[in-house]
Amino acid sequence: MGIKAALPKYEIYFYNTVLCLAMCWAASWIFEVSSSSVNRKTFKTSVKPGWYYFGRKMDTADFEWMMWFSTFREHILFALSGHVLFAKICSMLAPQYRSLVYLVYGLLAVWTSMGWTYVTLILSHCILLYSISLVKIRWLCFVTGLCTLATFKCEPFVSWQAGFVEGDFELRHILFYGGCGFTIMRCMSFALENCEKKDGNYNILELLKYNFYLPFFYFGPIMTFDKFYAQVNKSDLTRKEWEMWNISMQGAIHLGVIIVVDVLFHFMYILTIPADMKLLKHLSDWALVGLAYFNLVYDWVKAAVMFGVINTVSRLDHLDPPKPPKCITMLYVFAETHFDRGINEWLCKYVYDYLGGKHENVVEELVATLCTFGVTTIWLGPCKVVLIWALLNCFGLNFELWAAKFFSMEPFASLELAMSEATSRRVRAIFNTFNFWSIVLYNILALNSLDFAKLVAKRLLFRGFPITTIIVMFVTYCLIQVIKERERRQALIDDPDPLPPAPPPNATTSPPVTTAAPAAAATAAAPQPAADPSKVKAE
Repeated sequence: MGIKAALPKYEIYFYNTVLCLAMCWAASWIFEVSSSSVNRKTFKTSVKPGWYYFGRKMDTADFEWMMWFSTFREHILFALSGHVLFAKICSMLAPQYRSLVYLVYGLLAVWTSMGWTYVTLILSHCILLYSISLVKIRWLCFVTGLCTLATFKCEPFVSWQAGFVEGDFELRHILFYGGCGFTIMRCMSFALENCEKKDGNYNILELLKYNFYLPFFYFGPIMTFDKFYAQVNKSDLTRKEWEMWNISMQGAIHLGVIIVVDVLFHFMYILTIPADMKLLKHLSDWALVGLAYFNLVYDWVKAAVMFGVINTVSRLDHLDPPKPPKCITMLYVFAETHFDRGINEWLCKYVYDYLGGKHENVVEELVATLCTFGVTTIWLGPCKVVLIWALLNCFGLNFELWAAKFFSMEPFASLELAMSEATSRRVRAIFNTFNFWSIVLYNILALNSLDFAKLVAKRLLFRGFPITTIIVMFVTYCLIQVIKERERRQALIDDPDPLPPAPPPNATTSPPVTTAAPAAAATAAAPQPAADPSKVKAE
């Protein structure tokens, strides 16, 4: 089946209608539960007074969101604004030194926020991995980087290194792990790219410029060293037409999304409710399924907005940062599932694609996915939930390849060839429906808790069977078809179908004339006299 397979318009309209009604229905259940449970004891720590205009309490369970856009927004805005100001002045006066300005400002900002001992710790890791990269042995750089990364995830190394941070402010814990973790990943990228460099080595100053670029330092996203090096040393700083307008619009959209999310937090406590297992057991199936879905959508929105704000700043510095993650609403295959495109590109370049090749061999794909999720486990911090999440997603990624191999065999290949493209698209959407809920269940395991994922799975597959199961799967089928329709339209834009060749204006030869209608053919071939306008009008 081609991606351009089309369905009748009325069918697409039906799918959109069903999907919108189902979303509104699930949201109404969550709103009702949020309103009736606002005074529960378990809600007191996370549901707090919100905006005065609404007269309602607000869900503040996500510390990261509140830190960025409420508690410490002034500090973050001040640091990023200073970076933009100094970067702009340098770009106007001495653009060839702008990367050095990024380094100096980043070092001073990290020194001011975390202390000189923390800067010393970061520099020691940079020097270690730079020294190893000079050997130009790829596996040695990788092993050293992973061992260094593991020291920030295992005791007693974590406590010892955390002692290098001065002060007891609230953000210390977040900034420590964010800065150290992303530093190791950036240093590994530098070391691996240095191994690929055939003539000489990169200067350690290039590593420091790369690592201490402030917008990316604490919270990412990760841009691989080869891309950063090429872009930050670009001499031509002219912008494309409408580029500044697009950057401004991007910033305005992010501001609008932040306001919308904060407003919704006053009416739907989607982050606090999953933590109350007693309340969850009394919820309806629709409310529970809606909670699982909206939690994933929110996590994507949070990643898109947080990385989007940083990306807006980096685009002002003439960089092309990693794009926001693909929305969970647009996913139905494990191969495209990620919440951080920077980490995803890093893993694909240095692990998954490097070991998996074209991703056609079953054994190579298994080895590549195991190694990829092994690195991801170390990055996230090995624990029971992370290990289960990694194994399930590893299985899902491999199962997609196994299923593709199996159904490409006979008689399935012949059966699909005998179908119309529309029928093939409908059959594939049925299988993608089950895949979609596998992605949802596997990822709410990591975002919420193992108990919440178990409860959703039991309600969806056992306790709610067959009514809830069939209805939810049908709504999901409609969602898959809406996704496929959007992909079809995008494919037509990216690769439009070629137009049929136009017939020659003056044909020198005429088609063969059959004996069945010689008079008609002769009349058509003979030159016709000019028509009288009066006769034409009368006719």
